Amino acid sequence: MPTIIPFPARYSAFALCVGGLVACLAFVLVSPHLWLAWIGVAVFAVLTGTGVHDLRQTRHAILRNYPVIGHLRFLLEFIRPEMRQYFIESDSEAAPFSRAQRSLVYQRAKGDPDNRPFGTQLNVTIAGYEWINHSMQPTKLANHDFRIVIGGTPQPADANPAQVCTQPYSASVFNISAMSFGALSANAILALNQGAKMGGFAHDTGEGSISQHHRVHGGDLIWEIGSGYFGCRNDDGSFSEERFTANARDPQVKMIEIKLSQGAKPGHGGVLPAPKVTPEIAAARGVPVGVDCISPSSHSAFSTPTEMMHFVARLRELSGGKPTGFKFCLGHPWEWFGIVKAMQATGITPDFIVVDGAEGGTGAAPVEFSDHVGAPLQEGLLLVHNTLVGVNLRHRIKIGCAAKVITAFDVARMMALGADWCNAARGFMMALGCIQAQSCHTGHCPTGVTTQDPLRQQALVVPTKADRVRNFHRSTLHALQELVQAAGLDHPQQITAHHIVRRISDTEVRLLSNLVMQVQPGALLGPLDAQHNVFRTYWPLASAESFQPVTQGPQGLVAGFALAA
Repeated sequence: MPTIIPFPARYSAFALCVGGLVACLAFVLVSPHLWLAWIGVAVFAVLTGTGVHDLRQTRHAILRNYPVIGHLRFLLEFIRPEMRQYFIESDSEAAPFSRAQRSLVYQRAKGDPDNRPFGTQLNVTIAGYEWINHSMQPTKLANHDFRIVIGGTPQPADANPAQVCTQPYSASVFNISAMSFGALSANAILALNQGAKMGGFAHDTGEGSISQHHRVHGGDLIWEIGSGYFGCRNDDGSFSEERFTANARDPQVKMIEIKLSQGAKPGHGGVLPAPKVTPEIAAARGVPVGVDCISPSSHSAFSTPTEMMHFVARLRELSGGKPTGFKFCLGHPWEWFGIVKAMQATGITPDFIVVDGAEGGTGAAPVEFSDHVGAPLQEGLLLVHNTLVGVNLRHRIKIGCAAKVITAFDVARMMALGADWCNAARGFMMALGCIQAQSCHTGHCPTGVTTQDPLRQQALVVPTKADRVRNFHRSTLHALQELVQAAGLDHPQQITAHHIVRRISDTEVRLLSNLVMQVQPGALLGPLDAQHNVFRTYWPLASAESFQPVTQGPQGLVAGFALAA
């Protein structure tokens, strides 16, 4: 007797669609003037056709097994991020910024009260919780406009006068981090720069160079120069001194920053596809319209630490003596040590160094790079600060930092680890209205911040958002002022690792100064026996003449990188 194959239940939705189509067709035959029947025919015909297509297509196994109803899975997956963000995640869940952090930025940007009732929502007994110790004699400060002078520090007697910084910059301790035009919309750049102008702080151009939108409001610019030399390149992609000088001597440009690597994707170049190279972007970058715009993974203007220092000096000279430095995410320690040895050998020092953490943001990056390449900010900042202290160069070089800096406590903590100032990118994006939709790379940004779609970016009203950028900066520094006062200090630069406390366990807390590496001035100029493993292992491998290690050494190249041990 033949076996009867039962009708699979997973085809039930498709069968109902077919049945509905047949029923509606019957109604049409009986009552051709019944408009509801015609609507039913149209709806069920589309659903039936979808089911037939699902059964025949070969791309999605779910749709072949569950025709019609299988699309519900893709719909739910599509709206899952929004459902989770608005209905499921708690205020303290970070992905990458928690709702509490985002709400704080929105409140401060809008000028709304940011005080919180009923006490902290944080678990103060969990390991990793940190706080700043307060004083029984708080200070009273006149204002919150904390500034530092970058450049103009004493140079060696034999320094070339043409290569000395003669135009030091008085910078805010909180500035807009590098975000290029192209990654951000024209309206976003306009609003950020206008907000920086109104608030008296700096706006980093990102490696996309200086666009026409950066120039409209005249806000202070930090011109970032990446490996593509956008804005200062020859037609073959090499560095152009003539084009650099023309841009660098613009009074609006206050500092020159060489980008070695970016925290979110260190060691990774990039390509802006030809269709995205619009006339505006091409004009800013100095590249042809409609041709792939390539950012190499490394610079062509130098290949050794010594050459890099001479490049720094040359840019400082060509800019007319403006503060010149570099930005990088810490990778191989011997490469960083090689740069420091080049400073010692040449007598040339950058005016500043910006340390970018691996937790930093980007418009798009391979997942492996975002998650597993580069040192986090704490480790990178500690090593850079301590190395410069150890070779007696710290007083000549200011250190900035960037990576998930949102609140005044974030700023204070970074200063405790050795920073002179902090930059923020995503915080100022949120001040513009970014809702962390994480669609920056699609061109479909819902708030007009990270899109080149002219219709989408019209939603970002420049004067309103510029006010919010200024408000966020001002409110954050006001909160920093209150923290500094509570600690009994006069300037955030006085905050040290002795002021920050971290919980280790339920029953133990320690000062941050007892947990992180601290090198004494000049300690690296003598024997290294008493120094941290990272110096004993990697300092001998570093050379001013090469980014490659001098030797592998008996212990290999992996020992001693636990900087906080």
